[in-house]
Amino acid sequence: MEFKISKEFIQEIEGLIAEKNEREILRRLEDIHFADIAELMNELDGEDAGYLFRIIESEISSEILLELDEEVREKILNNLSAKEIAEELDEMDTDDAVDIIAELSEEMKDEVISELEDFEHAKDIVELLRYDEDTAGGLMAKEYIQVNENWNVLTCIQEIRKQAENVSRVHSIYVVDDEDRLKGRLSLKDLITSSTTTQVKEIYIPKVDFVKVDTEDTEVARIMQKYDLEAIPVVDETGRLVGRITIDDIVDVIKDEADRDYQMAAGISLDVEADDSIWELTKARLPWLLLALIGSFIAVNISEGFSDAMDKYQTLFFFTPLVAAMAGNVGVQSSAIVVQGLANNSLSGSLWKRLGKEMLLALLNSTVLAVLLLLATHFIMGTSYEISSTIVLALVTVMILASLIGTFIPIMLDKNGIDPAIATGPFITTSNDIFGILIYFTIAKMILGF
Repeated sequence: MEFKISKEFIQEIEGLIAEKNEREILRRLEDIHFADIAELMNELDGEDAGYLFRIIESEISSEILLELDEEVREKILNNLSAKEIAEELDEMDTDDAVDIIAELSEEMKDEVISELEDFEHAKDIVELLRYDEDTAGGLMAKEYIQVNENWNVLTCIQEIRKQAENVSRVHSIYVVDDEDRLKGRLSLKDLITSSTTTQVKEIYIPKVDFVKVDTEDTEVARIMQKYDLEAIPVVDETGRLVGRITIDDIVDVIKDEADRDYQMAAGISLDVEADDSIWELTKARLPWLLLALIGSFIAVNISEGFSDAMDKYQTLFFFTPLVAAMAGNVGVQSSAIVVQGLANNSLSGSLWKRLGKEMLLALLNSTVLAVLLLLATHFIMGTSYEISSTIVLALVTVMILASLIGTFIPIMLDKNGIDPAIATGPFITTSNDIFGILIYFTIAKMILGF
C-alpha cells in the first residue's frame, strides 16, 4: 500500500529534526519505502534534507539519492565529501553510480572515483563513463550473470552463485564463448532439470535479442517494448557481452522522451521544468513564440490585402477566426497521430497511401461540419446563400489542406533525421493559419467576385 506523505507528517519530521532527535526520526522512517523518504526530502528545505540524508544508513541512502529531485540531490552532493559520495556509489549498481557521477564537476569526479573502495566497481564505472548517455552503452549496467558454453551444469551453478552476490536481480543468464562473445541465453528451468555433467552448449537457447553499445536509447526502448523484455544484453563492436539494460532504465527513457515530445508540441525547444529560472524558460519558449508572431504577421498582411472585400462583405471578417482555428486544429490532430505512429514504429504504408487516407478522413469530417455550419449561417444567422456557401466551401478546403500538411511535414522531418515532434503545436498551427486565411479569401473572391 502506498504511503502518503501528508503535510502533518512533514511538519512532524521537521519538528524532530529541529530537536535533533535522531532515534525517533529513524523509528518513524523504519517501515517507509526509500522512494517515499525521497519524496519527503523533496518537501524539506535543503538543510533539513541534508541532515535527514546523513543519519540514514548508506545502504538505504544510496537508493534515496537516486529518487531525489535533481535540485535536491545537487544540494546534498555539494555538502558531501568525495569519500562520502564514494561510499554511496559503492552501494549502487554501476549504471546508477554513473548517473550520479555525471552530475559532478570534473575535479570532483576524479576525487570520488579515487575514493571508491571496490577496484572492479571503479573500473566498471570508468568504462561506462566513456559512452554517450543517450546510447545503450550509457544506459547499461555491468552487473549481470554470464556463463561459458563449455562449462557443465555443476560448474555453471557454482559460478552463478558467485556472480549473483553482485547482482540485485537476475533477469537472464547469458551464454558466452571463450572470447566472451554472446552466444545465447540459458533457461533456469533447463539448468535445474539437466544432469550436472551436461554442458551448457547442449541446453542453451541460441536466439537472444541484444543491442550494440552505440544503439540510441530510444531504439533500445522500442525493442524492449516490442518484445516485452525485462532486460536486454549489450554487446560491443566485436559481439562481446559488455553489459545489460533493465526495464527500470527504459521506463525513464520513455518518460524523458515523452516529456521532450510534449514540450516540443507545445512550442518549447529546450528541456526545461517549471522550477527553472525565468531566463532558461524564456530561451526555451521565445523562438517558437517568434515563429508564431511572424506567422500571425503574415496572416494579418494577407487579410489586409482583402480589406476591400471585408468592407463590402463584413460577415466574412467574423468567420475568419473560425476558419483559421479549424485549420490549426485539424493540422495538429493529423500531425499528432503521425508523430505517435512514427514514435511507436506503427506507421505502415506509403506516404501517398497515408495522405490519401487523411484526405478522405478530412473530407468526411469537414463535410459534416460544413453542413452544420451552412444551416447555422443561412437559416439561423440569415446570411445570404452566396456568403454561406463561400464559408463552408472554404472550411472544407482548408480542413483537407491542413490534414495533408499535418501528415506530410512530420513524415518528411522524420525521413531527414529531424524529430517530427516539432511539427505539432505552433509550427503546424502557424502554417495552417497562413494557408487557411489565404484560401478563405481566395475562395471568397472567386465566388463573390470582388
